Amino acid sequence: MQDPSTGPLAAQATSSFTEHLQRSRPELLPFSQSLPAGTVPASPHATTIVALTYAGGVLMAGDRRATMGNVIASRHIEKVFPADEFSVLGIAGTAGLAIDITRLFQVELEHYEKIEGTLLSLVGKANRLGAMIRGNLPMAMQGMAVVPLFAGFDNVSGIGRLFSYDVTGGRYEEQEHHSVGSGSVFARGALKKLWKPNLSEDDAVAVAVEALYDAADDDSATGGPDPVRQLWPVIYTVNRAGNRRVPDRELAAISGAIVESRAVAGREA
Repeated sequence: MQDPSTGPLAAQATSSFTEHLQRSRPELLPFSQSLPAGTVPASPHATTIVALTYAGGVLMAGDRRATMGNVIASRHIEKVFPADEFSVLGIAGTAGLAIDITRLFQVELEHYEKIEGTLLSLVGKANRLGAMIRGNLPMAMQGMAVVPLFAGFDNVSGIGRLFSYDVTGGRYEEQEHHSVGSGSVFARGALKKLWKPNLSEDDAVAVAVEALYDAADDDSATGGPDPVRQLWPVIYTVNRAGNRRVPDRELAAISGAIVESRAVAGREA
């Protein structure tokens, strides 16, 4: 019997789960599907994601609305996910495909850790995500684009870092803050005014909620805080201790304070 450590199986061994699927079961990859000829059917799209650095870490937030044309397809979608213990991923674009790529990326990082016995570096994670987005380019050219935002804590440099992408898989490290999605132009305006160096974690959460509130005010595809339905943004912070999802009770209090302050400003105007 041939020793598997020296035979063909060893030659196929890889720390990349995506590469393993490409070799053995390419049809299982979300971006290896071929679309039939004709018009791409309407599908839900995820929209605004914001990310910003703060003292000791990085934060990412996403609204809860998905749209399909001029229709609200969902008010409950989640667009920000933990990639692993020290990184998070936000999605904008074709929702179903983006969620599948997110799940594949989560497995990719877990697989690497199991095979190599160590965590992939933050830049290594960002590069692997870029390769996945590049693999989705044929689908993007047919109208099913995925544009993520990636952020995490760099255990080597001891700071939070964030990365943006284009549909070709190009990776760009952003400084201070960034936003993607249909409401990003409005969110970026808010971030430019409200972000400051060395924000506390609580202040950073408040800035993210304000940015999403401004995006929802001008972009119909972005959903703002909804106290009637008790729907709040999904926000993750990442620091030396790992990632943490901000509880809804904290977001409810912050959102309530923002709404009240704007109501007071409106009455005094």
